[in-house]
Amino acid sequence: MGGVRISIDLCEPARQQLKVKLEWTPRGRHQTWLMPIWTPGSYTVRDHAQHLHSLQFQQSGRAVSTKRVAPSHWTAELQTLDPVCLTYTLEARQLTVRTNHLDPDFASLCLPAVVMLIDGERWNPHHLQLSLPSGWFGHVPLAKVDDGYVANDFDQLVDAPVHAGPFHSRPFEVCGHPHELLTIGEPPMGWPSTFQADIEAVCEAACTLMGTPPPAGDRYQLVIQLLDQGYGGLEHDHSSVLQFSWEALTKKDGYRQLLQLIGHEYFHQWNVRRLRPGAYVPYRYDKAEISDGLWFAEGITSYFDLTLSLLAAKSDRQTFLDDLGKDISHVLLNPGCKIQSLADSSREAWLRLYKQTPANSLSQISYYRLGTVLSFCLDVQLRQSGSALAYVLRDLWQRFGRHGKGYEPTDLLKAVEAHNKSLAKVLPTWLEKTMAVPIHDCLNALGLQAVAIHSKHADVGMQLSKQKGRLLINKVNPDGPAEQAGLVPGDELIGAHDWRLRGLEHWQALLQGPKQIPVLYARRGRLSSTILKKKDPIVERWEISWDSGASSSQKELRDRWFSIV
Repeated sequence: MGGVRISIDLCEPARQQLKVKLEWTPRGRHQTWLMPIWTPGSYTVRDHAQHLHSLQFQQSGRAVSTKRVAPSHWTAELQTLDPVCLTYTLEARQLTVRTNHLDPDFASLCLPAVVMLIDGERWNPHHLQLSLPSGWFGHVPLAKVDDGYVANDFDQLVDAPVHAGPFHSRPFEVCGHPHELLTIGEPPMGWPSTFQADIEAVCEAACTLMGTPPPAGDRYQLVIQLLDQGYGGLEHDHSSVLQFSWEALTKKDGYRQLLQLIGHEYFHQWNVRRLRPGAYVPYRYDKAEISDGLWFAEGITSYFDLTLSLLAAKSDRQTFLDDLGKDISHVLLNPGCKIQSLADSSREAWLRLYKQTPANSLSQISYYRLGTVLSFCLDVQLRQSGSALAYVLRDLWQRFGRHGKGYEPTDLLKAVEAHNKSLAKVLPTWLEKTMAVPIHDCLNALGLQAVAIHSKHADVGMQLSKQKGRLLINKVNPDGPAEQAGLVPGDELIGAHDWRLRGLEHWQALLQGPKQIPVLYARRGRLSSTILKKKDPIVERWEISWDSGASSSQKELRDRWFSIV
């Protein structure tokens, strides 16, 4: 058996440790290997090797000395070319879709955080075997061989998430292609009776939008981890892993948000996994690769995930407008839009999006949210010229995605130009300049309008939260009353108007008083005071409403836009 053989031992789940063994036959005496520093689909350096210990390298049963030449990179010198064995232990205590978790209930593994990349073996077959506790079953979206699984190469292996536990999957079907649904956990009230049918409808809507069957064919695994809290997902070629809160399902929009998340990750089969920015073809597991195409990868997908429920007849037009309005509102109210362009948001993803702090949260904008809004504007202006954003995406799929060929920014512009030359000329400005996306113009073209909804309370220019009995400032708005009063994130509010503050309700009550608020606060343990001067209520959110005076041409364009494809 050639290639690399990987064994992962999960038999002591209470220890929350993985025992990993890699075996291969070396092709040269100088051997090197590395642990990926990031997980594809999550653009930040995670240094998975920080969870590794007890590494040993052996040949013919004898220990071979290794040298750690970088935090995630090792080398060794061999005397012969006999088979070798690499073993190590990984702590598995991070329950996210991009890391590893093991406990007596189940295992959830993301293999870029588990398996070493052996130099010279990347494009050779990788064989995986799991050792499981009694009564557990393994679930891996790879081809089964004997008592394990086989991947064509390292990339295919680490793109396959591993789940194991005392549970089984159940089949569902998309456009005649068999898929697999694995739910880990169940809401206290149970899943809706239409749950599987709704999943199938949303996934088939994605196929309708792209005009093709699912690229994964007959092998796709949808994993939903139902938790007490959490939200997120990670896409793979033949699977997606989602985390969702059961409590969110009890809320008005919770179930629709779950269907949107499913649609988002499923749609990534086309956009991101196969239709991929050129910087990530192939992936570099040892370094951060900057791309200004992430807005297309995630913004386009986020826009269309809002449409899939409507296209699947699981939502209605007003609900779609409400959902789109939340993204538009976020963009219009975020001060980061005046500082960071959409292209820069993509380029700086490795440094900022996944590492938000009070210090940088007001100087950046998510390429998911702004990308959604730009995609909306693209769609509207394309429809004005008789086309649609879905058609541009289909063209890119045929030229690049179906062949696994990476695209460059110029390829995106050419694709838009083929449908609307004038739009292709202004698109670079939308991407590179701040506040350049024509949101209001595009809404008006559809006979819609953004309506400002003001807060019911006076503006104090800060956000508060109660943490361990203390009332802390989380965020201070630029040029707002709190900043002008000298308050900063991390300050603890002790009192106001000579009264002790014991919670957010006390603070809201005291806001009803005079315009000037004497505030007692603590900073690094030292007490101080200031005067906070309230301002008139500011815009709290924007909502999309129907323009009662819309013309027949606006209504006609709006109806075509609502058709999605």
